[in-house]
Amino acid sequence: MTVDARAAARRPIHWAVGGALVVATALVPSAESAAAEQKSEVSLRYACPFPSGPEEVDVVVSAVLPTSARTGEEIRPDRVAVEVTLPPTALARFADLDAATLSAVARLTVRNTVGDRSADASWQNLTAPPADLPTRGEEAGDGEAEGEAEGEAEGEGESGALTLTATGDVPTVAFGSPGRATLAPDALTLALTSLTEAGEPTTPPGLDVACAPTPGQEPELAAIAIRGAQDPTAPAPRPGESDPAPEPTPTRPAEGLPPTAREKIDALTEKRREALEDDPGSCPIEIPPEWVMTTAETYAAGYANAAKLDGAAALGPAFMKVVLNKRYINDSCASTVDVSSEVDFDYQGKRQLPPTKATFLSYGFMPTTATMTLEQVGPPAAIHTHTVTNTPTYPEETTVTARLVMRLSDVEVNGVPLDVGPDCRTERPFEQVLKGYGQSYPPAGYLVAYGGSLTGYAHIPPFEGCGATEDLDPIFTSAISSPGKKADNYTKMTQAPLCVATNPEGPDCPPRVPGPER
Repeated sequence: MTVDARAAARRPIHWAVGGALVVATALVPSAESAAAEQKSEVSLRYACPFPSGPEEVDVVVSAVLPTSARTGEEIRPDRVAVEVTLPPTALARFADLDAATLSAVARLTVRNTVGDRSADASWQNLTAPPADLPTRGEEAGDGEAEGEAEGEAEGEGESGALTLTATGDVPTVAFGSPGRATLAPDALTLALTSLTEAGEPTTPPGLDVACAPTPGQEPELAAIAIRGAQDPTAPAPRPGESDPAPEPTPTRPAEGLPPTAREKIDALTEKRREALEDDPGSCPIEIPPEWVMTTAETYAAGYANAAKLDGAAALGPAFMKVVLNKRYINDSCASTVDVSSEVDFDYQGKRQLPPTKATFLSYGFMPTTATMTLEQVGPPAAIHTHTVTNTPTYPEETTVTARLVMRLSDVEVNGVPLDVGPDCRTERPFEQVLKGYGQSYPPAGYLVAYGGSLTGYAHIPPFEGCGATEDLDPIFTSAISSPGKKADNYTKMTQAPLCVATNPEGPDCPPRVPGPER
């Protein structure tokens, strides 16, 4: 059947279709804030593990925020900046690499709290441009003299320190109940990149550092007075009168969109319709991510089969930080909606699943016990949801793709310890691809927002670095790795519902741990 592109473009955009999209409907503002703004700033000390050893660095977090808002109203932090001052001892590594400049990408966890409920938001991809590294042996007096004569070089602090200022856009937040809401910085991750004088990457080209606030500090960045939602038909309260009682917090994100969001989407739809008058054809509409992108967190747990070992290893519970709706494309001509999101595992500040101990019968008769750790490498895991909107149930398929490295430690064979050394791992990363299937009306199966089961297979590459005194790589490759490129190791993970940062008092916050399913 042929679809008239111009007629299809006039249809309402398919938005509240389940999964991440249902979550998005609760995140779009119902009114613009007219509250006064406040420039908020907090200075903190962070403990960071550098190659030179533990270092304490000064961090200043700043943002412009409203002083008050209504329940459910979108709050967008503006002019966000994370200023990090690195001491000379932390910079020594880069001088040894003949680096001339240093840049950074920062990811800051911010705890949003109202009453006794809280949820973490992830301020990601805050970027600090390259700054000149202080020259080796630079003295405080030299810097002061230059500052008096010519002005201190950009990025350089006193005594050879270096200050990097990371800025960028961050997700919005909304609070569902009235009270004093606070935003407080927590964990900080820095991805540092160093370049030579010629602009070439050093070897190695960068360094990832996971920092935590030192104890005993007051981390509050800002406080916002959250007032109950006001009935637009009710008269304004007189001076001295309190706001009307707030409406009950919904148990699930409501379907449909508030008027301001619908107006924006209708405007995009009309613009596309007009364009199609002269150029009929496919009519995808991409919704700007700043309208709907938000962060969430959840747990997942499950089992992974080791086909050769005829057994299964427990996985998790794995804590996951999710960024929803980084890309949203509605194609009403094709009757599809495609949404791209991202997820990172987090275990004690590291991008990995919790280590798990498992016992198998190697080669069918030898009991072998080992601790297995799955480390996430490369970019965040990709979540892609494809929804078909021309059927009443709105069926959807979700694919989650993560790049992992498997490490083995604490190995015992028949009760006897086997020294595999500190770096026994797969020789290269492998892809773990999981799929889930569900529908929105009524909700069933796997939906990103509500969770459920994901299944898939993985190919385990050969091992390397195994053995402290002898080469044990062939043994583990023979016992565990998949032959050729065959993906024969079955995995099943169960995800809990998302705790969305914009609704910290929602029914799924704090995130709960699901029971694994075989």
